[in-house]
Amino acid sequence: MTITVFSAYPFERPYLTAAAQGHSALAFLDAALTLDTAAQAAGSTAVAVFVNDDASEPVLEKLAALGVRYLLVRAAGHDNVDLPAAHRLGLRVATVPHYSPFAIAEHALALMLALNRHLRQADAQVRRADFRLDNLVGFDLHGKTVGIVGCGTIGGTLAGLLHGFGCRLLGTDVQPDATLTQRYGLTYVPLDELCAQSDVISLHAPLTSATRHLFDAARLARLKRGAMLINTGRGALLDTAAALVALESGQLGYLGLDVYEHEKGLFFNDHSQHPLQDELLGRLLALPNALVTGHQGFLTHDALTNIAATTLETLGCWLAGQLTANEILPAPAVTALA
Repeated sequence: MTITVFSAYPFERPYLTAAAQGHSALAFLDAALTLDTAAQAAGSTAVAVFVNDDASEPVLEKLAALGVRYLLVRAAGHDNVDLPAAHRLGLRVATVPHYSPFAIAEHALALMLALNRHLRQADAQVRRADFRLDNLVGFDLHGKTVGIVGCGTIGGTLAGLLHGFGCRLLGTDVQPDATLTQRYGLTYVPLDELCAQSDVISLHAPLTSATRHLFDAARLARLKRGAMLINTGRGALLDTAAALVALESGQLGYLGLDVYEHEKGLFFNDHSQHPLQDELLGRLLALPNALVTGHQGFLTHDALTNIAATTLETLGCWLAGQLTANEILPAPAVTALA
């Protein structure tokens, strides 16, 4: 069987090749999946897509017409996939929900520490032989209140790390996990209360219609003045334009992003030979209290190994007629009560 791998970046190809172990032929494409590139999946029963590939209804219809039956998402989130359309077309969809929660949680923690201790500025100064400390004063993370928005696998893992730092933990989630309270003393509170009390807030919620711009201008105004906000979840959880205004006014003290709402077509590619066309991102990068990484939170050897292995194992289960917990099943039909 041939699997067409869209957005196949060099950093992941060796892992996918090793996981395939000769059982499947992999057709690596540099191009992202779009309506224009979907035809390149001709002859493949399965396609593997990444976070910024377009799996909207028109694209899925084209894939189904080509004979594609399986859609493998090489990520935990699937907000780029039109699931109702996929299921209507008979396409089976799976993600990699638990490839390495430590990779993302540790990256969120790294952003917190790097912002707090002004590591970007410190490195730049030292390289200029400027060893002054006047503008590098940070704070102890120990004893601070950290709010976690989305306390699933990744948010829960971050709670464990922050508990080790001696932080007071607040959380908000549609499905509270009592285990986090028992293990780490995390207290579940409404989102606005979390915003009002937290010195640091980390976003780990999925992107849905309800969570898009969850942190808009109004919610940013409810934060403690000077608070830190970290987003390693999905870019559109945050209204970036509103965050820029909050940073410039001092309402938001620090902003760490590994995801960006306008990252599609920008992240994962080299644009260094051309002027940055995204004015919003350019203004953000110019601020000393903002730190942006290019969606690299997942980028560890352990995570890449697990993503590749799970992706190929899921397809193997389907071909063998077996069920897999990674499959995203159709929502159950709602029956009206008599």
